[in-house]
Amino acid sequence: MISLKGRDLLTLGDLSADELTGLVDLAVELKAGTQTPRCPGKVLGLLFSKASTRTRVSFSVAMYQMGGQVIDLNPSVTQVGRGEPWIDTARVLDRYLDVIAIRTFEQNDLQIFADRAEIPVINALTDLAHPCQTLADLLTLKESFGTLSGLTLTYIGDGNNVAHSLMLGCALAGVNVRVATPPNFEPLAEMTDRARALANGNSEVIVTTDPKAAAQGAHALYTDVWASMGQESEADDRAPIFAPYQINHTLLDLADPEAIVLHCLPAHRGEEITDEAMEGSHSRIWDQAENRMHAQKALLASVLGLV
Repeated sequence: MISLKGRDLLTLGDLSADELTGLVDLAVELKAGTQTPRCPGKVLGLLFSKASTRTRVSFSVAMYQMGGQVIDLNPSVTQVGRGEPWIDTARVLDRYLDVIAIRTFEQNDLQIFADRAEIPVINALTDLAHPCQTLADLLTLKESFGTLSGLTLTYIGDGNNVAHSLMLGCALAGVNVRVATPPNFEPLAEMTDRARALANGNSEVIVTTDPKAAAQGAHALYTDVWASMGQESEADDRAPIFAPYQINHTLLDLADPEAIVLHCLPAHRGEEITDEAMEGSHSRIWDQAENRMHAQKALLASVLGLV
């Protein structure tokens, strides 16, 4: 395992291919119980400006299982909610905490915090990226197929933060990634370009508007809600545009016979994914959700220098 002691994780582009692979391998060991890192006396802060179930709980349980403590820094009960600048908050919390996970809207707020703080800063979701989710996704792929190299993951839906992180993570891990979105809902060009640079010819990064072509022969079909947090007012307008981009039996029939179905949750059943796909034999969605805890435990152990 390559140590990430003291390092930030703002996007998966902050990691090398070896570092990403090392984190996934460590998560496998932690889930199997072959390693038991401990951090008594260490404190994780959770500064979340957006709602969270899996990220909040999985980070908390991971830290508690290693013997550490967690402080919930909800903006509604801290001065952040009253407009205290991020640069001031960062310089104060840096003196109290050992590591912090931040969920906010703007990636720039996260960067400002990381620039001012000495402790490791982890992106727990921004509008640009969701790196911790992709760590769990890669762990789930490895569990399902025994390897990552040479697999093909197809993401279908909105070219959002999850799509961005999947492109970066798959590119580093040697997984071919296809992103199928409606026209005008593609991932940001800068993120696609970054992913292709990270792939360095070892895997493909494809962006298309054709969900059927993207699903052909894929080892994993992945989706997310069609309107992310903060976009709820657009949901009704997006529904007819995204209707052809639903994961259902039609797309599963085009994928590899052993293909798995993934969703980062929460899901809008009957919209981006059918009940049949969520609950069927191909689904690994609940393993994927559990793996948030194991992947984040590996990340915390590494940035805290426990491994």
